[in-house]
Amino acid sequence: MDFTIRVGGEAGQGMLTIGSILVKFFSRSGFHVFSHQDYMSRIRGGHNFYQIRIADRPVTASVDQVDILVALDENTVTLHHNSLTDTGLVICDNVTVQEFFAGDEFVKIPFVEITEQRGLHRIMANTAVIGAVLGVFDLDISILPEIIKSHISPKDAEVIESNMTAAHAGFAYMREHCAFLDNFKLDPPRSQKLLLINGNQAIGLGALLGGCKFYAAYPMTPSTSIMAYISSKAEQHGVLVEQAEDEIAAVNMILGASYAGVRAMTGTSGGGFALMTEGLSLAGITETPIVIAEVQRPGPARGLPTRTEQSDLFFALHGGHGEFPRVLLTPGTPEQAVYLTCKAFDLAEKYQIPVIIQSDQYLADSQWTYTGFNEEFPYEDYRLRQDRLQELESYRRYADSEDGISPLAVPGASKHLVVVDSDEHDEEGHIIEDAQTRIKMVQKRLFKKLPSITKEIAPPSFHGHRQPQIVLVGYGSTYGVMREAVDHLGKTLEIGMLHFSELYPFPLIEPFDYLALLRQATHTICVENNASGQFARLVRAETGIEFSSSINKYDGRPFSVNNLLEEINGILQ
Repeated sequence: MDFTIRVGGEAGQGMLTIGSILVKFFSRSGFHVFSHQDYMSRIRGGHNFYQIRIADRPVTASVDQVDILVALDENTVTLHHNSLTDTGLVICDNVTVQEFFAGDEFVKIPFVEITEQRGLHRIMANTAVIGAVLGVFDLDISILPEIIKSHISPKDAEVIESNMTAAHAGFAYMREHCAFLDNFKLDPPRSQKLLLINGNQAIGLGALLGGCKFYAAYPMTPSTSIMAYISSKAEQHGVLVEQAEDEIAAVNMILGASYAGVRAMTGTSGGGFALMTEGLSLAGITETPIVIAEVQRPGPARGLPTRTEQSDLFFALHGGHGEFPRVLLTPGTPEQAVYLTCKAFDLAEKYQIPVIIQSDQYLADSQWTYTGFNEEFPYEDYRLRQDRLQELESYRRYADSEDGISPLAVPGASKHLVVVDSDEHDEEGHIIEDAQTRIKMVQKRLFKKLPSITKEIAPPSFHGHRQPQIVLVGYGSTYGVMREAVDHLGKTLEIGMLHFSELYPFPLIEPFDYLALLRQATHTICVENNASGQFARLVRAETGIEFSSSINKYDGRPFSVNNLLEEINGILQ
């Protein structure tokens, strides 16, 4: 069982509400869901769509074929009619979509009319659309009121009841007037509780689990919903959230908060990260632990603000001036995003370094269902506070050590003075000019720390044939689509995939010699959402491995399963 619904229309027509309610309904009914959005950078007009894939098993990517196209305007039919499967339906309003769109696949429903006939405001016609979609599958909609309640304000009983009346009207009309409903039989839903979460919510959840107590950011698509999620949980978890005046202020705020003794984080996209790079270097020389979520969109400059791309890889690796250690984590699923964000806080504080979590619009907005998370989320406070600090006879903020890690004290918590400086400094934190101290400090914070940090970096995950002749390789948000491509092609081919979610320092080959896997393969194919093959170049620089082929997509849209399969088959042929 595997169905795809695509809801299309202009910004402002309620497409997001329809999609959000449907995806929650299916997940709470026990079905696995994957959804993603395609939207323009405008408040009104343009063309947007919200796609939902429903299955009886976990699904991790979108497909091109559509079983149900919900058209809120004529343009949606024009753009997406060719994506319909042979048994697909187009659900549309009989007024919005004109007569020249005709065929057995069209189910034209007078949504406004059937809503107003029941004494309801025409704005509730979109709830009738939701009812019609659910009517296709003949599902029990008794859980719908609670889902509607979470989306509508004011949330009084009369408003909820009116919306349910509209939903029942759309449901009944669909059951009565559509002749092809036998093609849309859903298996009985399982009595399982599924977690529905998107990439940005997962980063926010990981931050809370990682002990984040201060979040400062300037809103920048597509990172803004991280701040919105943490804000919604701030009172419950004791987090202070500050909307800064710009990204320069945001990164300096989290530096100050971290210096003062709390775990701190910011989030942005490429343009905002550009403004943060001086603060990133400040974190490097002062050895102040911070976490930055960089959620990519296509550039340069403002690029495509609401689209996706993996074009900031080298920027995240090399942003900031000077040489200092950093960690780059690139989750490919919401589950990885939760775990890796939590890990980011641990690594940042343990090694007193900046850690960057790099995501993109596709992962940020796509929603996945899970039965739960199996990872443990340990928390250890590495800072010297109160009694531990008072017991020290003397304190030097940058005391040299075998592993390069100095004691990280909370200022004002003892008699000891905590001195930091943005200039090069000695072990006590005071400015210096001599060459020997400079060499000593660079070795301390860079060369001594890096070996220990590198040992903390997990190797890539592997999925597929045990001895694959074809290996797909990718990082970040390409995980889900590569996995489905491997599962599909694995029925006839010896194929596997390597996915990197912890990217820098580059992972060692122990305990998993992934390089041996690549060397024995006949075809190695690098899959990434950028034009210049940045990840392929990084792998070559770090390992000497050169891929036999590359698949690059840079139109601002993510890979679909069909698109990736077509590219792979083209290479193999």
